[in-house]
Amino acid sequence: MSVRFEVSGDSLRITFDGPLTFETAGSMFPEIMHKLKTGVRGISVDAHRVDAMDTAGAALLIHLEKHQSTLDLPFEIVGLAESYRKLYHLFDRAILEQTWEDEEIRWHFDAIGRRTVSLWEKVKEFTAFCGELFVALMKSFANPSHIRWKDVFITCESAGVGALPLIGMIGFLIGLILAFQSAIPMRRFGAEIFVANLIGLSMIRELGPLMTSVILAGRSGSAFAAEIGTMRINEEIDAIVTMGFDPMKFLVVPRIIASLIVAPLLTLFFQLAGLAGGAVVMLSLGFPFVTYVQQVQSAAATSDLLGALFKVTVFGVLIAAIGCYRGLETKAGASAVGASTTSAVVSGIILIAVFDGIFAVIFYFMGW
Repeated sequence: MSVRFEVSGDSLRITFDGPLTFETAGSMFPEIMHKLKTGVRGISVDAHRVDAMDTAGAALLIHLEKHQSTLDLPFEIVGLAESYRKLYHLFDRAILEQTWEDEEIRWHFDAIGRRTVSLWEKVKEFTAFCGELFVALMKSFANPSHIRWKDVFITCESAGVGALPLIGMIGFLIGLILAFQSAIPMRRFGAEIFVANLIGLSMIRELGPLMTSVILAGRSGSAFAAEIGTMRINEEIDAIVTMGFDPMKFLVVPRIIASLIVAPLLTLFFQLAGLAGGAVVMLSLGFPFVTYVQQVQSAAATSDLLGALFKVTVFGVLIAAIGCYRGLETKAGASAVGASTTSAVVSGIILIAVFDGIFAVIFYFMGW
């Protein structure tokens, strides 16, 4: 395809020679638009030698027509074959009226709509999962003999006993660091003794349940999602359903009960480890161990410990539930298990933060 431009006075004659198609129209468009900026008024298109034309070529001609009509200037096409002229007249000109801004706005609304629908579908699925889980738990507690206690104890061992070294190390280091960093500014006011109060209250009320839950989400929640997700991909869950077993009772309930058991126990261990770390710093500052214990007892009441254990019990259920849910919704694919595991950890931590804030408000109005 070649194009020639002939200027006569203030008129421009454009002659096309060859196919006016998608491959050629796009490359010629900038050159033609550049010619239109030279001050020409009338445009005449010579299409005698156009031997092929598609919608891209028709769009180019319509752009020229639109340009001239907008400025109220003359425009004509001569020599266009009848078949191509029909295409030219049948072309939907409304498409060319759309601007990039309109398309971008439409795309944004479309994306928002799709995400809203997707979020609503996920909310419905998770609500259904929570309902099925609640019914399964009630039936299991009503008939304890139906609970798979062997699976419960195995999960307690892997999620609880296996996590003790990590829980103890992190708890001890956090207590040690918190006490050391707090003692430095308090020394200026001669208030180093109140470091024990800070450690006792923060460890028992907030850091204990919160950090234990985060560790459980990263360690046990991800493990639940990976185990069940692998079973989903290997069609083991389909086999369980085929044999007449309920996956909720068979897979989810034992993990929920195990989390109910190990979450408070791990929190107590974390709190003791954190208090031990704080005690090391206080002893290094010259305070007797008995004084440290008395300060901790004066700062943290029994209600603080009970509130912390209640919170972490709820957190444990959330972690196990979201881990099992992400595992059950695992799709096919090489990266599906990894995606479910990541989603379980992220969702678990987000739920922990949200519910921790809710409990903080509730405990505040309760006067705890």
